[in-house]
Amino acid sequence: MLTDLTIRNIAIIDSLHISLQPGLTVLTGETGAGKSIIIDAVGLIMGGRASSDLIRSGEEEAQVEALFDLSGNPDISATVNEAGIDCTGELLIRRTISRSGKNRIFINGSLATATILSDIAPRLINIYGQHDSQTLLRQDNHLRLLDSYAGLLPLRQQFAALFEQLRHSSLRLEQLEQQERDAERRLDLLSFQLEEISAAGLTSGEDTELEERRRILAGAEKLGTASGEAFEQLYSCDGSLLGHLRRISQRIDEAASIDPALSHLAEALESAYVQIEDTAMSLRNYATHLDIDPSALQHIEDRIDLLNRLKRKYGVTIDEIISFGQTAADEIAQLKSISHDRTALSTELSALREQLQQTGSELSRSRREAAPKLAHALAAEARQLAMKGAVIEAALETGPEPRPNGMERLELLFSPNPGETPRPLAKIASGGELSRLMLAFKQVLPERDVPTLIFDEVDTGISGATSEVVGNKLKKVAAGQQVFCITHLPQVAACADHHLKVEKLQRGDRTITAVTVLAQNERIDEVARLFAGETITDSARRHAEELIAASSRA
Repeated sequence: MLTDLTIRNIAIIDSLHISLQPGLTVLTGETGAGKSIIIDAVGLIMGGRASSDLIRSGEEEAQVEALFDLSGNPDISATVNEAGIDCTGELLIRRTISRSGKNRIFINGSLATATILSDIAPRLINIYGQHDSQTLLRQDNHLRLLDSYAGLLPLRQQFAALFEQLRHSSLRLEQLEQQERDAERRLDLLSFQLEEISAAGLTSGEDTELEERRRILAGAEKLGTASGEAFEQLYSCDGSLLGHLRRISQRIDEAASIDPALSHLAEALESAYVQIEDTAMSLRNYATHLDIDPSALQHIEDRIDLLNRLKRKYGVTIDEIISFGQTAADEIAQLKSISHDRTALSTELSALREQLQQTGSELSRSRREAAPKLAHALAAEARQLAMKGAVIEAALETGPEPRPNGMERLELLFSPNPGETPRPLAKIASGGELSRLMLAFKQVLPERDVPTLIFDEVDTGISGATSEVVGNKLKKVAAGQQVFCITHLPQVAACADHHLKVEKLQRGDRTITAVTVLAQNERIDEVARLFAGETITDSARRHAEELIAASSRA
């Protein structure tokens, strides 16, 4: 609820702070005292248009602050927190207007946008008056009011959830169908690529091995010549190295038989002979088995060419090509699953459409039953609020396609006088009638839509017994919501739990607006003034006292 309102430099208000209470609070005062200015200031808190014309003459900036207690409205606190603004039970909205055009909005000290304010403020306050009966003027709200009246909000929410699920699944199906069309072309490409890579039978590191084998085969003739000549020089030709070494070894062996000191040298020569002989045999074997088949070299050349083509297409290394093939195989599996997913989603959509149709039919049937009852109940309430000839109709129309809130559109039609064709509320109802119609709604609706309600001009065109009815109905609403009412009628003012008097005072050479919280005896005088005018008689005072006492007893 709204606990504090501070206004600075708006119209004739220089600085005004009001502490507010739960229940029914009335504001009274002479015409032009500033009551409507206070409502305009609250309108700024609700996101209303900020005009420099509102700034008090001679000032450069105006400001409005409103403090709300959200202890009973955790959903609003959650919305504020989701917007990135810390909120733990109290909400302070401050709005400044500057002649320079630098207007600012602050929520709990953080700079905020008009979008955030417009999302939060309508959940805090509703103003019903000449220019601000948003709930009734917007046709979109009429269906919600009917659903609230008939207790259909849970079913409506169920329908909305199914509608959103169906919408989301339909979009997903469109995506899958497009993907399926694109998948055919993509599958052809991927299948070709995967087949090409698979057919190559790649082995990690084989390109390095092939390059080494190609180098050997390309030099096979040279290698054969070198190894053959080396064998001959070491072993088989006249004057071979091993022949010389054998003769030398035999001479040293003979010398060692004379001088044993040469024995180790003889052994070293024998060992060298054996090693060189082994080397010579290895060279002979190498030359004998050396592959100098041109076809083998061509096969390797072809294989290297194939690998190089694959590298240009799929990766710099063999490992990258293999990885590309695996990725292609995975994507092929995914693409082939699209058809299965589409079929499954189509089946799911059919079931969702059937659920939506069933839920929508149930909602429509209940709305058709409830709509005339709501219209009748509202008309009965309106007739108690000085609209004796009022006719209210609930025009329920089924659309060709479902909408998030159901299959229907609803528009409330109103005729204030017998014999006149009911027309849309926004086109025919006056500000006072709208306020009273909203008050009528508050009598028949079970929900508390917002914590704080402001009724302006609710008593326009009524008097006598009807004004007492209006006051009692306002008091009834105020049992569950904080209610403010600007009134000129003593019968309405007498029903107040709290009474604020708005006055226009002279301070120096400037006019200002002041607000006084009236004590019990001051309330009696103010209600008496509403009866008698400026000259308050004893009779008017007694009558005021009786009205206030009767309201308290009620």
